[in-house]
Amino acid sequence: MKILVHQAFVNDLQSPYNGKIVDILIEQGFITRIEQRIDAEVDITINKQNLHISTGWVDIFSNFNDPGFEYKETLETGAAAAAAGGFTDVFVLPNTKPAIDTKSQVEYIVQKSKALPVTVHPIGAVTKGIEGKDLAEMYDMHDSGAIAFSDGIQPIQSAGLLLKAMQYIRAFDGVIIQIPDDCTVGANGLMNEGMISTRLGLPGKPAVAEELIIQRDIKLAEYAESRIHFTGVSSSASVESIRRAKISGLHVTCSVTPYHLFFTDEDLQDYDTNLKVFPPLRDKENVAALKEAVLDGTIDMIASHHLPHETDSKILEFEYAKFGMVGLETAFGVLRAAMPALTEQKLVQLLSYNPRKVFGLAPHSVQVGNPAKLTLFDFDSTWVMSANDIKSKSKNSPFIDTKLKGKVHGIINGTKLSLHN
Repeated sequence: MKILVHQAFVNDLQSPYNGKIVDILIEQGFITRIEQRIDAEVDITINKQNLHISTGWVDIFSNFNDPGFEYKETLETGAAAAAAGGFTDVFVLPNTKPAIDTKSQVEYIVQKSKALPVTVHPIGAVTKGIEGKDLAEMYDMHDSGAIAFSDGIQPIQSAGLLLKAMQYIRAFDGVIIQIPDDCTVGANGLMNEGMISTRLGLPGKPAVAEELIIQRDIKLAEYAESRIHFTGVSSSASVESIRRAKISGLHVTCSVTPYHLFFTDEDLQDYDTNLKVFPPLRDKENVAALKEAVLDGTIDMIASHHLPHETDSKILEFEYAKFGMVGLETAFGVLRAAMPALTEQKLVQLLSYNPRKVFGLAPHSVQVGNPAKLTLFDFDSTWVMSANDIKSKSKNSPFIDTKLKGKVHGIINGTKLSLHN
């Protein structure tokens, strides 16, 4: 198949065409020509107003629920959601049934995903059954295609077990992804502990539960001389600890969700269960610190924390609703709306360059001869999110009927093309 991308603005610091408006010809999944104008017979011409193009975006923390929870999401519907959000690569969580904790489970995801429009990278579980007791066979999973290791939405509580895992993955320069939370602190918390939780009469989850684990795990990473990535960072003290660790030269990286930059705990005053997330939404001061950390580079990347839930898990009392929201389709628009000061170049670093660098993925620069792994978008258009824009099997999004900025037109992932209006 031949694809011609017509008059696209290239945002790729590694490309000689960075900052230029060009035509790009793609044949059989590879970029064959990049010129000011290309006249060629093709199968598909992509001609959009204000079209921008970058290397494909990467999401490092999504739950596609397959196997075992396909009523929430499948690999097919999750991939459709990712493509609609502009992601060519997605890391999927091991919180399935059975858990992705063996070589065969990793191979199941890898093989089943080959026909999908996005490249799905399984995250292997750190512990067997994600029970936090015994280490899983991470080396075998790595050899079979596991991109990183995590117990996903179950934070690893045992310091000794995590230390062993960090020492284990050094053999292949692996990365452990951790949601930082001491589950014994504010164990029944439903939202951020503070004035709003008191006013609403909801049990609070203090930020110190996150901060304790971050401080602990940084020390463990230093001792093991290993790599750890914190995702869902939500407090100013957490950011400061990570900032100091980076200055010290430790192998510590972190990511934030778009919704932690968009909402604060004040938005929970209507008890919207779609805003019941983990880690919880914090107050204005913490959100301001997160935004500053994104701009100064302390926060390395964006993670959608795409956690689909069927209606019955969300349309009930706040106390009983499941944690999480879908986020792949809205990640770009929410980021642009929440942080208008983010430059296009910085945004592409957060969504593409940095996750590829940290997790060892090929950069796929926009150059002749390279594989076509590209995201097509409009940086400035505004749009109102509707339920029809959600390609996920679940619709648990607080952004329905919300005005967002920046529109994804589609992705090109080798020979696979996904276009959207």
